Amino acid sequence: MDKNKFKKIRTRIKNYKKFIIRVQSELSAIPALSPENGGEGEVKKAEYIKNLLSKLPYDSFEEINAPDDRVPEGYRPNFIFKINGKSSEKTIWIMSHMDIVPPGDLNLWETDPYKVVEKDGKLYGRGTEDNHQGIVSSIIAVKALRDEKIIPEYDVGLIFVSDEECGSKYGIDYVLEKRSDIFRPQDLIIVPDAGDPEGITIEIAEKSILWVKCEIEGKQTHGSTPEKGINAHKAAANLIVMMNGLYEQFPEKDPLFDPPISTFEPTRKEENVPNINTIPGKDVSYFDFRILPTYKIEQIEEKIKTYGDEIEKRFGVKVKFSFPQRFEAPPSTPTDSEVVEALKSAIRDVVEKEPKIVGIGGGTVAASFRKAGLPAVCWCTQDDTLHAPNEYCKIDNLINDASVFAHVFLQK
Repeated sequence: MDKNKFKKIRTRIKNYKKFIIRVQSELSAIPALSPENGGEGEVKKAEYIKNLLSKLPYDSFEEINAPDDRVPEGYRPNFIFKINGKSSEKTIWIMSHMDIVPPGDLNLWETDPYKVVEKDGKLYGRGTEDNHQGIVSSIIAVKALRDEKIIPEYDVGLIFVSDEECGSKYGIDYVLEKRSDIFRPQDLIIVPDAGDPEGITIEIAEKSILWVKCEIEGKQTHGSTPEKGINAHKAAANLIVMMNGLYEQFPEKDPLFDPPISTFEPTRKEENVPNINTIPGKDVSYFDFRILPTYKIEQIEEKIKTYGDEIEKRFGVKVKFSFPQRFEAPPSTPTDSEVVEALKSAIRDVVEKEPKIVGIGGGTVAASFRKAGLPAVCWCTQDDTLHAPNEYCKIDNLINDASVFAHVFLQK
């Protein structure tokens, strides 16, 4: 890598502070909520970003819009912006998402969530960290190349997608379904949507996710005559305790993850009866399982079915399991893959700390690429305020992320 070129690029990026604040403010002023969250989708935000990109300019541009009759325009926008490098042997991709989550309880916000406020080097507002930071950092990394008239070593592609917050059916999954030919195994794919405050963790793997809904049917009766009914709540309580045995049944550890084990936790419980002196005839509870890739989801499903069978025999109830979410983790991105090595080199030079390779328990859209056989990583610098009230993005984090991306763009 030409260090003099990178020095120019990094200086240029540091001087974009006013641009960063303006773009962050204008992005947050355009709520891009999915229909599931009561919104009209991402079209208005997409138009703003496309207008911004047209001024860089780009060498190629493609829209891959997903039909969705729930939104006014009838589609969810996805688009790809590319600039040519010295070689087209591979492309370095940065993928960000345009949709946000609702602000939640406004009483918990100290500012208007849709009006960015700068304070102590932070930009407060819904979406500023998740995922406007990724959008803006990738754009200014390319802007710096253009402003300095520096050609990257390889083609650079920025992907902007919809629907990340609600499953990616209309986002990257749709793009990969319709245009999988765009991506090649030799490409480097970075998703700036998971990270840590130091900017050193490179996420290469995920746990499988299994959400379990358990419906237990007994017989309702008066609280003073339990012999005339079948207590569904008691059966559910015993099943919840029994489920804890999954920790012993599937005990393997993997130090790549934190925690390094599979987790099997009871979470939500629906209301059964409204009064104390009625024995409920129905009880509904939920579990969130995060499973190491060592195990197949089918193994866990088979085991909980035996638990259900035992509860039915012991209490005379009917037990029904269903799965609101069932995600089988794809193979991890190899630790020695080019994208991992390129990021490690950039982090050492920009952050001046040693990178750390990790797996995570939550799902990210990098998994969509891995499922398609494409090595991808999640990386960015964030304080993890996403989805929280008073979400913020540190301006320095965004600048450092852009510098890391630019470093990768200039590597041979």
